[in-house]
Amino acid sequence: MTPPLNLALLYGSTREGRFCDIVADWLRGLLAQRRDYAVDAIDPAMLDLPHRHGGAPSVDLVNLQQRIWRADAFVVVTPEYNHGYPAALKHMIDLVASHWHAKPVGFVAYGGLSGGSRAVEQLRQVFSGLHATPVRDGVYFNQAWNRFDSGGRPHDADASEHAARRMLDQLAWYGHALRQARAAWPYPAG
Repeated sequence: MTPPLNLALLYGSTREGRFCDIVADWLRGLLAQRRDYAVDAIDPAMLDLPHRHGGAPSVDLVNLQQRIWRADAFVVVTPEYNHGYPAALKHMIDLVASHWHAKPVGFVAYGGLSGGSRAVEQLRQVFSGLHATPVRDGVYFNQAWNRFDSGGRPHDADASEHAARRMLDQLAWYGHALRQARAAWPYPAG
């Protein structure tokens, strides 16, 4: 039997009262039903990361780098703020550097009318630049605050779960293929 993929679930928001927790908790519930992933939730709001690059690394930064290095795949849960992704997410991504190489990334986004799609399109460029592999399909919640019931389930649970399963299946395919490739020979990042 193939060992499960180490999946880092990245929270994209650090705002007080953020909606990210509702979306991420819903996704964690779906992930708990699967045997192909071992989930490590990484929340930048819970980490004491340096505000500037360089200097002595904090314990949380070293821990973050190790967690990203161990990960076989990533899912980013991100809001869209002002037609883009949050600065805290970008800062966390930039602090890690090469540990993203040759690993797949999936996205679950939420926001206003676009459902976070503009943030995801920008993140696809960022992760591609880091030699990561964004998967094609994602999950998007437009007007997200109106799309979930009081128990944290989407009103269109079947459609949302179908989209999430499709994204997670693609992520698993790439995750297993790239894990084998990384084990066979080093990735040639330039």
